[in-house]
Amino acid sequence: MYPALAVHNALTLERPDLKTLWVGGEGGIEAGLIERTGIPFKAIPAAGMHGVGWKQLPGNILLVVRGIAASVRILKDFKPDVMFFTGGYVAFPMAVAGWRKPSLLYVPDIEPGVALKAIARFADRITVTAEASRKFFARPATIAVAGYPTRADLSKWTRGGARAKLGLNPNLPTLLVFGGSKGAHSINMALLEHLPALLAKVQIVHISGELDWQLVSAKRQSLTAAQAERYHAFPYLHEEMGAALAAADLAVSRSGASALGEFPLFGLPAILVPYPYAWRYQKVNGDYLAQHGAAAILDDARLMDELYPTIHTLLDNPGKLDAMRRAMRELARPQAAQAIAAQLVEMAGA
Repeated sequence: MYPALAVHNALTLERPDLKTLWVGGEGGIEAGLIERTGIPFKAIPAAGMHGVGWKQLPGNILLVVRGIAASVRILKDFKPDVMFFTGGYVAFPMAVAGWRKPSLLYVPDIEPGVALKAIARFADRITVTAEASRKFFARPATIAVAGYPTRADLSKWTRGGARAKLGLNPNLPTLLVFGGSKGAHSINMALLEHLPALLAKVQIVHISGELDWQLVSAKRQSLTAAQAERYHAFPYLHEEMGAALAAADLAVSRSGASALGEFPLFGLPAILVPYPYAWRYQKVNGDYLAQHGAAAILDDARLMDELYPTIHTLLDNPGKLDAMRRAMRELARPQAAQAIAAQLVEMAGA
């Protein structure tokens, strides 16, 4: 969702007369988030096919058929000049219904999922985050490497301004720990297990997610006053997420697609813990950053034992951190949103 919003913001700057319709799945949180931005939203039925049991498959097929029918009606009413796809199976019905319309697919992860590979058959052009994605598609000539579109508001933060906003000590190293919008339970538990020892070395910005917030709050209450002063915990950050990224010297997180764009934008070295139940997408993303010398990888199953020594080793080796920081920054493509927006304007025509 956020890459698409970044592209939309770039489009509105280039074409203030732009008319947009955002199409998403029924019953998700996407509708409320998009409607708050002022973008008109329509929901369609959709369901995944890959890895679905045979009992669930007929119902999912019916949802896809209904989604295609709903998409045909939407296209008839809205009459778009160009379509932009960033989602997975939710975008498939619209891709089928609009196969005659010019369309651009953006693939955020290094390796596309099954749904995105299916949508790619209907797309006129494909944009990817990194060159490493090209090998996963049968039509390499249609692919352009654009980078990961990041929100414009992320770039406004300086390190000093970010640390002041979050109430951080400007003279202490800062560790950022988070697991995405819903949090990451294994990362949260490993951090809380070693929290007093880590707070002796660093100040921590911990974005736990809502599910573990009560555990995190209880742990914070058990800290000494000196420890609590160094521990800055939040269930979620939105506008201040850029401040958290700008303030940090090292991050611990999952390796979702946003890691491919947001960490390079800030030159932020990372310890990545791929989510073990997301097939292999996060593992491939993490390996890509690690192979470029920008990140270290930890296995989720060994996180409790290995998190603290890995953090300790990196923080005690400023030369290594500086090398990771340079490697991460070399992967940045801060104009990704503008590059994709320019393609969409070109495809839409006069």
